[in-house]
Amino acid sequence: MSTGSPSKSRSAAPDGISTFKGQERALRADRLGTGGLLLSVLAATAPLMVVAGVMPTTFAVMGIVGQPLLFVVLGVVLVLFGIGYAEMSRHVHNAGAFYAYISRGLGGTAGASAAMVALVAYNALQAGIYGIFGFEVAGLLATYAEVTVAWWIPALVALAVVGALGWLKIDVNARVLGVLLVIEVALVVIFDVAAIADPGPEGLSLHPFNPDTLSGAGVGTALCFCIAAFLGFEQAPVYAEETSRPHILVPRVMFLAVGGTAAFFAFSSWALTVAAGPGGIVPAAQEQSAGLLFFLTEPRLGGTFTDVLHVLFVTGMFAAMLSFHNVVARYAFAMGREGLLPSAFGRTTGSSGAPGTGSLLQTAVSAVIVIAFALTDDGPDGDPTAPVLHLFTWFGNIGALGVILLMAAASLSVVVFFVRRGAAGTQGWRLVTSALAGLALVVIAFYTVKDFDVLVGAGPGSSLSWILPGIIGLAIVAGLVQGLVMKARAPEAHARIGQGNEAFQLEKEAESRSS
Repeated sequence: MSTGSPSKSRSAAPDGISTFKGQERALRADRLGTGGLLLSVLAATAPLMVVAGVMPTTFAVMGIVGQPLLFVVLGVVLVLFGIGYAEMSRHVHNAGAFYAYISRGLGGTAGASAAMVALVAYNALQAGIYGIFGFEVAGLLATYAEVTVAWWIPALVALAVVGALGWLKIDVNARVLGVLLVIEVALVVIFDVAAIADPGPEGLSLHPFNPDTLSGAGVGTALCFCIAAFLGFEQAPVYAEETSRPHILVPRVMFLAVGGTAAFFAFSSWALTVAAGPGGIVPAAQEQSAGLLFFLTEPRLGGTFTDVLHVLFVTGMFAAMLSFHNVVARYAFAMGREGLLPSAFGRTTGSSGAPGTGSLLQTAVSAVIVIAFALTDDGPDGDPTAPVLHLFTWFGNIGALGVILLMAAASLSVVVFFVRRGAAGTQGWRLVTSALAGLALVVIAFYTVKDFDVLVGAGPGSSLSWILPGIIGLAIVAGLVQGLVMKARAPEAHARIGQGNEAFQLEKEAESRSS
């Protein structure tokens, strides 16, 4: 492919997909090793945001002491999911990951639906974090600089910075993510050790790991809260095209991410129960809310450490935003390359090889959502934080539901893919693990929809309980319709859904032979 001006030279591709000279439709390989890929994936889990935000919320809302055991259970489920998912990654290398896998197993129409769900879900997750980020930064400025700003100002500044970094090379982003992640994890580990060294009134109790703590109502909904903490590990295949050995690196990173995340969160949530006491953790979480971690660190590690932890809480959210931004950009790139979005999204930025148009799309979507919430009223009760907290909880749970459904569909796709290839015998144990994981994920998705009012803090009769999950439902239907229309009008393009760079390489070879 020549490097002429894109404005002057265009070659026709089959089914109306255009290729501009000088703009690649394949992401640059050999840009990520194990370390860079692992850091990019783990950054999305935002460990400090989970420890300071998700864990206290789960204790407070669900009243379940056995949260550490929930993380162990979810770790097992996601390892089971990862076995088949990782094996699939050896056969499919596509920045579209979820939808590419689903396409290969369940067909192009299902893949088109999965692509739309992924685009909506990850955009929702990203937009939600901007809300809580802006709120926390505004609080820090008020506390330490005595400067009062509206939450949406730091949110929009962060949005602009993340958008700019989206145009840079992925290895630059990986370094940014890595530094923030390592410091974040180190501070949480310091708290964990301090809590064990100076336990609460009940001592080093292992009661939170007792299965009896999970009896009764609310366990299914608590699983919904906790599974959101793992979101990010499934992103490893999104970067497959940018690694030199995706069949080795992607599975390795996935299992490192799942195993490490499960152990880290189980241990850290246990440390919270040790610091407050198993009998006191729920009332403490209900009283302190997102301030629980900081409330427990100050008497053990001092005010300076707690202040640093507050700052790292913010930088950890920034790392998560950067990671989700990269994922959305790559999904848009993959969809544009295959005709599910306009072809402009399927080309990389010439200077960096990054999916620049997809990056702009993510920035624009987030900007519209943040501005929309910034323009809303203070809420019916006059609470100025209402739009912020709504943005974070509403969109965070919309995104989590979408990813849970994608993982369930991917589990089914793994089974169908290998059965159709006649590999059911050789891959038998992987198919069993995928089926078990898929069943567990369907159960979690059911409870997510059933108790969505609890997840977003709405009343039992609130219309939000069906409007918000309905957004994912609309994405499913819209994708199915798009896939069916494409199958009827452009069957060759429909057949390429999920093929990614493989189809592009075949197309290039055909063009070279014809010339």
